[in-house]
Amino acid sequence: MKIIMLGAPGAGKGTQAKMIAEKYNIPHISTGDIFRANIKNGTELGKKAKEYIDQGQLVPDELTLDLVMDRFKKDDCKNGYVLDGFPRTIPQAQALDEALKAIGEKVDYAIDVDVPDENIVRRMGGRRACVSCGATYHVVYNPTKVEGKCDRCGNDLIIRDDDKPETVLKRLDVYHKQTQPLIDYYNEQGVLRSVDGTIDMNDVFAAINDILGA
Repeated sequence: MKIIMLGAPGAGKGTQAKMIAEKYNIPHISTGDIFRANIKNGTELGKKAKEYIDQGQLVPDELTLDLVMDRFKKDDCKNGYVLDGFPRTIPQAQALDEALKAIGEKVDYAIDVDVPDENIVRRMGGRRACVSCGATYHVVYNPTKVEGKCDRCGNDLIIRDDDKPETVLKRLDVYHKQTQPLIDYYNEQGVLRSVDGTIDMNDVFAAINDILGA
Protein backbone atom coordinates (compact mmCIF):
# COMPACT_ATOMS: atom_id res chain seq x y z
CA MET A 1 0.00 0.00 0.00
CA LYS A 2 1.81 3.09 -1.27
CA ILE A 3 0.20 6.25 0.07
CA ILE A 4 0.94 9.95 -0.46
CA MET A 5 -0.40 12.47 2.05
CA LEU A 6 -1.64 15.82 0.76
CA GLY A 7 -2.95 18.84 2.61
CA ALA A 8 -2.06 22.39 3.59
CA PRO A 9 0.46 23.13 6.36
CA GLY A 10 -1.36 22.65 9.66
CA ALA A 11 -4.06 20.39 8.15
CA GLY A 12 -2.89 17.48 10.32
CA LYS A 13 -1.59 15.22 7.55
CA GLY A 14 1.58 14.41 9.50
CA THR A 15 -0.46 13.18 12.48
CA GLN A 16 -2.63 11.04 10.21
CA ALA A 17 0.44 9.67 8.40
CA LYS A 18 1.89 8.47 11.72
CA MET A 19 -1.42 6.82 12.68
CA ILE A 20 -1.66 5.06 9.29
CA ALA A 21 1.95 3.89 9.56
CA GLU A 22 1.34 2.42 13.02
CA LYS A 23 -1.92 0.66 12.12
CA TYR A 24 -0.74 -0.84 8.85
CA ASN A 25 2.85 -1.51 9.97
CA ILE A 26 4.39 0.50 7.13
CA PRO A 27 6.97 3.28 7.52
CA HIS A 28 6.04 6.98 7.73
CA ILE A 29 8.52 8.60 5.37
CA SER A 30 9.15 12.35 5.40
CA THR A 31 11.80 14.06 3.29
CA GLY A 32 13.13 15.86 6.38
CA ASP A 33 13.75 12.53 8.12
CA ILE A 34 15.43 11.14 4.97
CA PHE A 35 17.76 14.16 4.73
CA ARG A 36 18.70 13.93 8.42
CA ALA A 37 19.32 10.16 8.32
CA ASN A 38 21.52 10.32 5.22
CA ILE A 39 23.49 13.30 6.54
CA LYS A 40 23.97 11.61 9.92
CA ASN A 41 25.12 8.36 8.26
CA GLY A 42 27.44 10.21 5.90
CA THR A 43 26.06 8.62 2.72
CA GLU A 44 27.06 9.99 -0.68
CA LEU A 45 23.53 11.31 -1.23
CA GLY A 46 23.56 12.76 2.29
CA LYS A 47 26.82 14.63 1.63
CA LYS A 48 25.34 16.14 -1.54
CA ALA A 49 22.16 17.18 0.29
CA LYS A 50 24.20 18.72 3.14
CA GLU A 51 26.04 20.99 0.72
CA TYR A 52 22.73 22.59 -0.32
CA ILE A 53 21.24 22.68 3.19
CA ASP A 54 24.40 24.28 4.66
CA GLN A 55 24.11 27.07 2.09
CA GLY A 56 20.46 27.61 2.97
CA GLN A 57 19.33 26.32 -0.42
CA LEU A 58 16.59 23.86 -1.29
CA VAL A 59 17.76 20.36 -2.15
CA PRO A 60 17.17 19.96 -5.94
CA ASP A 61 14.24 17.80 -7.06
CA GLU A 62 16.48 15.22 -8.73
CA LEU A 63 18.55 14.66 -5.57
CA THR A 64 15.44 14.57 -3.35
CA LEU A 65 13.89 11.95 -5.63
CA ASP A 66 17.11 9.87 -5.50
CA LEU A 67 16.99 9.99 -1.69
CA VAL A 68 13.29 9.01 -1.64
CA MET A 69 13.77 6.12 -4.08
CA ASP A 70 16.79 4.94 -2.08
CA ARG A 71 14.61 4.92 1.06
CA PHE A 72 12.03 2.75 -0.74
CA LYS A 73 14.67 0.01 -1.15
CA LYS A 74 14.79 -0.60 2.62
CA ASP A 75 13.22 -3.83 3.94
CA ASP A 76 10.54 -2.01 5.96
CA CYS A 77 9.03 -0.67 2.69
CA LYS A 78 8.22 -4.10 1.25
CA ASN A 79 4.53 -3.78 2.24
CA GLY A 80 4.32 -0.09 1.31
CA TYR A 81 4.80 3.30 2.97
CA VAL A 82 3.18 6.63 3.78
CA LEU A 83 5.01 9.48 2.02
CA ASP A 84 4.62 12.84 3.75
CA GLY A 85 6.03 16.12 2.36
CA PHE A 86 6.90 14.84 -1.11
CA PRO A 87 5.95 15.44 -3.86
CA ARG A 88 5.18 19.14 -3.43
CA THR A 89 4.94 20.14 -7.10
CA ILE A 90 3.68 18.67 -10.38
CA PRO A 91 7.23 18.12 -11.76
CA GLN A 92 8.13 16.22 -8.56
CA ALA A 93 4.99 14.09 -8.85
CA GLN A 94 5.71 13.30 -12.51
CA ALA A 95 9.32 12.38 -11.72
CA LEU A 96 8.18 10.15 -8.85
CA ASP A 97 5.66 8.39 -11.10
CA GLU A 98 8.36 7.74 -13.73
CA ALA A 99 10.79 6.41 -11.13
CA LEU A 100 8.14 4.10 -9.63
CA LYS A 101 7.05 2.94 -13.08
CA ALA A 102 10.66 1.98 -13.86
CA ILE A 103 10.58 -0.52 -10.96
CA GLY A 104 7.06 -1.74 -11.72
CA GLU A 105 5.32 0.18 -8.92
CA LYS A 106 2.80 3.01 -8.60
CA VAL A 107 1.03 5.20 -6.05
CA ASP A 108 -2.09 3.47 -4.68
CA TYR A 109 -3.69 6.40 -2.82
CA ALA A 110 -3.16 10.15 -2.56
CA ILE A 111 -5.09 11.20 0.54
CA ASP A 112 -5.97 14.89 0.83
CA VAL A 113 -6.71 16.11 4.36
CA ASP A 114 -8.97 19.02 3.42
CA VAL A 115 -9.12 22.01 5.81
CA PRO A 116 -10.23 25.56 4.83
CA ASP A 117 -7.61 28.31 5.19
CA GLU A 118 -9.49 30.13 7.96
CA ASN A 119 -9.52 26.97 10.08
CA ILE A 120 -5.78 26.52 9.60
CA VAL A 121 -5.00 30.12 10.59
CA ARG A 122 -7.14 29.68 13.73
CA ARG A 123 -5.66 26.25 14.48
CA MET A 124 -2.01 27.27 14.06
CA GLY A 125 -2.55 30.61 15.78
CA GLY A 126 -3.60 28.69 18.89
CA ARG A 127 -0.32 26.79 19.15
CA ARG A 128 2.02 27.63 22.01
CA ALA A 129 5.57 26.42 22.60
CA CYS A 130 7.98 26.38 25.51
CA VAL A 131 11.44 27.57 24.48
CA SER A 132 12.95 26.06 27.61
CA CYS A 133 11.94 22.39 27.29
CA GLY A 134 10.36 22.20 23.82
CA ALA A 135 6.86 21.16 24.96
CA THR A 136 4.00 22.22 22.69
CA TYR A 137 0.39 23.06 23.50
CA HIS A 138 -2.77 24.49 21.94
CA VAL A 139 -5.06 26.99 23.67
CA VAL A 140 -8.16 25.01 22.58
CA TYR A 141 -7.11 21.41 21.89
CA ASN A 142 -4.31 20.96 24.43
CA PRO A 143 -4.37 23.83 26.95
CA THR A 144 -1.97 24.23 29.86
CA LYS A 145 -3.14 24.08 33.47
CA VAL A 146 -1.98 27.69 33.98
CA GLU A 147 -2.49 30.01 31.01
CA GLY A 148 0.79 30.97 29.33
CA LYS A 149 2.90 28.66 31.52
CA CYS A 150 4.43 25.30 30.58
CA ASP A 151 2.98 22.32 32.47
CA ARG A 152 6.33 20.55 32.34
CA CYS A 153 8.79 23.20 33.49
CA GLY A 154 6.70 26.25 34.43
CA ASN A 155 8.38 28.64 32.02
CA ASP A 156 6.61 31.12 29.71
CA LEU A 157 5.10 29.95 26.43
CA ILE A 158 5.49 31.74 23.10
CA ILE A 159 3.81 31.81 19.69
CA ARG A 160 6.42 30.64 17.19
CA ASP A 161 7.00 32.90 14.18
CA ASP A 162 5.82 30.02 11.96
CA ASP A 163 2.45 30.05 13.70
CA LYS A 164 1.78 33.79 13.49
CA PRO A 165 -1.19 34.57 11.18
CA GLU A 166 0.84 36.58 8.66
CA THR A 167 3.39 33.75 8.31
CA VAL A 168 0.68 31.09 8.08
CA LEU A 169 -1.07 33.05 5.30
CA LYS A 170 2.22 33.26 3.35
CA ARG A 171 2.76 29.50 3.72
CA LEU A 172 -0.81 28.86 2.58
CA ASP A 173 -0.27 31.09 -0.45
CA VAL A 174 2.80 29.03 -1.45
CA TYR A 175 0.80 25.83 -0.87
CA HIS A 176 -2.08 26.93 -3.12
CA LYS A 177 0.29 27.94 -5.93
CA GLN A 178 2.70 24.99 -5.82
CA THR A 179 1.11 22.02 -4.07
CA GLN A 180 -2.66 22.25 -4.49
CA PRO A 181 -2.39 21.45 -8.25
CA LEU A 182 -1.36 17.95 -7.11
CA ILE A 183 -4.98 17.37 -6.08
CA ASP A 184 -6.09 17.69 -9.72
CA TYR A 185 -3.07 15.66 -10.86
CA TYR A 186 -3.86 12.66 -8.64
CA ASN A 187 -7.60 13.03 -9.23
CA GLU A 188 -7.00 12.58 -12.96
CA GLN A 189 -5.08 9.40 -12.15
CA GLY A 190 -8.01 8.07 -10.14
CA VAL A 191 -6.05 7.67 -6.88
CA LEU A 192 -7.14 10.84 -5.02
CA ARG A 193 -9.29 10.46 -1.91
CA SER A 194 -10.36 13.46 0.21
CA VAL A 195 -11.26 13.51 3.91
CA ASP A 196 -12.70 16.33 6.01
CA GLY A 197 -9.81 17.50 8.18
CA THR A 198 -11.94 19.84 10.30
CA ILE A 199 -13.44 17.02 12.40
CA ASP A 200 -11.85 15.24 15.37
CA MET A 201 -8.55 13.59 14.37
CA ASN A 202 -9.85 10.14 15.35
CA ASP A 203 -12.85 10.64 13.05
CA VAL A 204 -10.47 11.73 10.26
CA PHE A 205 -8.51 8.53 10.83
CA ALA A 206 -11.71 6.47 10.72
CA ALA A 207 -12.56 8.04 7.35
CA ILE A 208 -9.08 7.18 6.07
CA ASN A 209 -9.48 3.60 7.27
CA ASP A 210 -12.74 3.36 5.30
CA ILE A 211 -10.82 4.46 2.19
CA LEU A 212 -8.02 1.98 2.77
CA GLY A 213 -10.51 -0.81 3.29
CA ALA A 214 -9.72 -1.57 6.93
